[in-house]
Amino acid sequence: QVQLVESGGGLVQAGDSLRLSCAASGRTFSNYGAPDGMSWFRQAPGKEREFVAAISWRRGNTYIADSVKGRFTCSRDNARNTVYLQMNSLKPEDTAVYYCAAKVLFMPQTMADMSRYDYWGQGTQVTVSS
Repeated sequence: QVQLVESGGGLVQAGDSLRLSCAASGRTFSNYGAPDGMSWFRQAPGKEREFVAAISWRRGNTYIADSVKGRFTCSRDNARNTVYLQMNSLKPEDTAVYYCAAKVLFMPQTMADMSRYDYWGQGTQVTVSS
């Protein structure tokens, strides 16, 4: 089992930056069979949940959605079992609940498929005012 807890959300103005954290506990990357793929998704009111970014715990490879590429980056701190989503130049359309999710394999071609994820966090709200 893996537990994921997001934090760092809040209310910011357009153009601001924000860093979200996802703290993992339980069967984390140092354990055999632990998830390697960690991702961020977001869901705006009235819209479907969408993929934002992903990172491999073990290798640090990242995969960023085209919609946020150049503004968002994903990183991890293995010592803290924490994954981060750095969001720069925020726009009102970035307003959403942001979720952290984990899956066993990190494969760029599958990271956007929500059905492949085994674990989800509870989400953290990000609101960007214009």
